[in-house]
Amino acid sequence: MGQLRDGLAEAQRLHSWLTGAPDQPALLDEILGALTGHGALTDHFARALVASPPTERGNGGYIAEGFDPALDELRAAAGNARRAIAAMEARYRDETGIASLKIKHNGVLGYFIEVPARHADRLMAPDSGFTHRQTMKDAVRFNSITLHAEASRIAEAGGHALATEEAHFARLVDEAIAAREAIARTAAALARLDVAAGNAERAAEGSWTRPHITEDTQLTITAGRHPVVEAALAKAGERFVANDCQLTPDNHLWLIGGPNMGGKSTFLRQNALIVLLAQAGCFVPAEAATIGLVDRLFSRVGASDNLARGRSTFMVEMVETAAILAQATARSFVILDEVGRGTSTYDGLALAWAVAEAVHSHIRCRCLFATHYHELSRLGTSCERLSLHHVRAREWQGDLVLLHELADGPADRSYGLAVAKLAGLPAPVIARAKSVLEKLEATRETTGGIAAGLGDLPLFAASVQAAPPATTPADTLAANLRAADLDALSPREALDLLYQWKRDLGGAQATKP
Repeated sequence: MGQLRDGLAEAQRLHSWLTGAPDQPALLDEILGALTGHGALTDHFARALVASPPTERGNGGYIAEGFDPALDELRAAAGNARRAIAAMEARYRDETGIASLKIKHNGVLGYFIEVPARHADRLMAPDSGFTHRQTMKDAVRFNSITLHAEASRIAEAGGHALATEEAHFARLVDEAIAAREAIARTAAALARLDVAAGNAERAAEGSWTRPHITEDTQLTITAGRHPVVEAALAKAGERFVANDCQLTPDNHLWLIGGPNMGGKSTFLRQNALIVLLAQAGCFVPAEAATIGLVDRLFSRVGASDNLARGRSTFMVEMVETAAILAQATARSFVILDEVGRGTSTYDGLALAWAVAEAVHSHIRCRCLFATHYHELSRLGTSCERLSLHHVRAREWQGDLVLLHELADGPADRSYGLAVAKLAGLPAPVIARAKSVLEKLEATRETTGGIAAGLGDLPLFAASVQAAPPATTPADTLAANLRAADLDALSPREALDLLYQWKRDLGGAQATKP
């Protein structure tokens, strides 16, 4: 009740502060009208309740003094009775000569007289006027006719006072319930003002801008920023690198490559946050933003599992991707941060390729797709509404420098080993990985690599490459003869070679002697 009183009073003050401001928006006028009209209620509550009411009303004390003269009299009677109890205690000490005599109270016995056990005999006499009630280990308790009368008067006055306060409380509750609709409108108006003030404060502190909302399906963001990452960097004295994003009906799918930690995930999420903030009615962390209305916002980011339900990380990734492909529309906004990385290279590339094609050709929604599969850049030749981008990075004196800038075109390479070195992998592991990578890249150059044949895939229908000419047993035997150093062979080694070649040629079973 006290909070309701104070809140409605503050709403009235807020109305006075905001009324008549220059260039006042029409929506603010509509909100301000709901902040008033509670004068009678707040005045009544202000007179009825003490300044700081207790949280529990069982012991009373919440109705203000002066609100009800009858209640004040009952409280005075109870207070006078307590003072009478104190005077009675002093008189009993004088009459009995027991300086340690006390009048106490508890919830079981009520008021009683307590003396040390060594003085109890003085009060036990029949003509003493005291009645024995309870014997303790070190004390004895008594009652008297006078004390009983005063205790009854205190209880009666206190009970009447509590009952009177309860009656006042019930009337206050009824009064608040009668005004519940107007109070709810005021609460809703305060909530809207609170949200608007919070958004305005955040926009002013972060130099945010007002977005332009349109009915089309474009998404044009100039110098967009991630508000959470930007705030964290500011605490460390670092600057956030802003990036542009422009998705249109003719260029609605961005394929983004580049190294880990280069800023791909941040770029995806910051644009999703900007869309969300804009459609919630907020200013956005960007220099400018024009955003076509989005019906649904989907994200496939991060790596998580649900082992309790038997779902691996890859299974969760596929479930989320399936939900996006099933529910997204042409007005949706989708961010995909790696698809297919949780399985084998060929499977993962095939899935990422097919998902990108589905988003591009079937759903046709605005989408930012981050990937490490360089082979996907070949989609740029077959998907006319897809454009290639990458986050910039440089290697300087053996160290990786991440620029966090988005640039046009595919990434030149992934910088995986450089990131691993930056993460602290041991030098021997990095050296071994570099050796393996060189061999794999050499093999890719010879065979055409994973992407061989992908250029002719309209819907990822891979053509089968022509198989290399079969090697005959005679070719194998000729190669072995040319490779053998006959002058260096012992007779036994030469015989072993003959048996081996015979087995390789598939001749009759050869048995060594």
